[in-house]
Amino acid sequence: MAAGTGAGRRSLGVAMIGYAFMGEAHSQAWRTVGRVFDLPVDARMQVVVGRDADKVAAAADRLGWAESATDWREVIARDDIDIVDVCTPGDSHAEIAIAALEAGKHVLCEKPLANTVYEATQMVDAAAHAAEHGVLAMVAFNYRRVPAVTLARQLVEEGRLGEIRHVRATYLQDWITDPEFPLVWRLQKDKAGSGALGDIGAHIVDMAQYVTGQRISGVSALTETFIKERPLLASLEGGLGATGSSERGPVTVDDAALFLARFSGGAIGTFEATRFAAGHKNGLRLEIEGSKGSIAFDMESLNELQFHDHTEPAVSAGFRRLLVTEPEHPYMAAWWPPGHIIGYEHSFTHEVRDFLEAVGTGQQPTPSFADGLQVQRVLDAVETSAAAESRWTPTGD
Repeated sequence: MAAGTGAGRRSLGVAMIGYAFMGEAHSQAWRTVGRVFDLPVDARMQVVVGRDADKVAAAADRLGWAESATDWREVIARDDIDIVDVCTPGDSHAEIAIAALEAGKHVLCEKPLANTVYEATQMVDAAAHAAEHGVLAMVAFNYRRVPAVTLARQLVEEGRLGEIRHVRATYLQDWITDPEFPLVWRLQKDKAGSGALGDIGAHIVDMAQYVTGQRISGVSALTETFIKERPLLASLEGGLGATGSSERGPVTVDDAALFLARFSGGAIGTFEATRFAAGHKNGLRLEIEGSKGSIAFDMESLNELQFHDHTEPAVSAGFRRLLVTEPEHPYMAAWWPPGHIIGYEHSFTHEVRDFLEAVGTGQQPTPSFADGLQVQRVLDAVETSAAAESRWTPTGD
């Protein structure tokens, strides 16, 4: 394991905008990355930004940030800030990221990149202009950095699966099956952009494209909103929810999205994203079948990859479990002895590691904002198809 900060390395000040679920995950990564990996630069957790002064101050103390602030515009203008990490809801991604890039700050932005193709296109343009001045941007699809997923991509690149024919991707959760669950921001289109489609569907779109090396070129989709209205959060906080008399508001996003897809390299695929799959907590699964073999990955067994080599004799061929904990596996040399597993939070540490490597060496990080825009085009095509009775819809890539 690598450890410690290096004398003589550049120290870059980091500002994180937002401190809820993703902010907590990113904070853990910023705290850990320099103590585990040898990096070309050091990252300094300078300031976390939120709207409520008391809450963000408490978050700074709890998460390890040196200070807190409530005005992100003032923060990105500061000379001691070099990196801006955007962990806010999607409706503010474009405004914050573009302003940060124009201020000369490197940007790490949570997924999906934006709420619309138009916003994502503006972000790509801003990133391209900033790159001319050595300022870099990356969208945060952390599941790419699960070692088993990265290994799956390597097997595809090495030709171990042959010609890719089938892709099967699902992301199943159940956290809003209760009709009395409140109308949080993730259920409002103006804030979230879409529902299960953008929240978790974006992950399987990116992962499938990343592992196969092919882009989705067209879709036929359907979406559904099972519960049309939910209690307003303010009413519940006021104590009315317990009486059943709380005010309710409309759910303006999808609860579930399913679609068929064609890939640029000839593969076909099926995708399902839902937050109504009772009994599934974080059930992300990706299966890929090719002419020479198959792989299967399950996020709830994230240290494992199932691999089938179809070139072996039938008498002994079959899926075998690869425990992805060897130092030869992606990222794993920095962690524990073989067989000692890692967890969800490590994917964010790997993400920040790759981002800092890119910043330190001046190389364009991946996935880029352009990659994020391509995912946004797929999401947009899914919504367009679903609104048109599942009509086949090109992604426009």
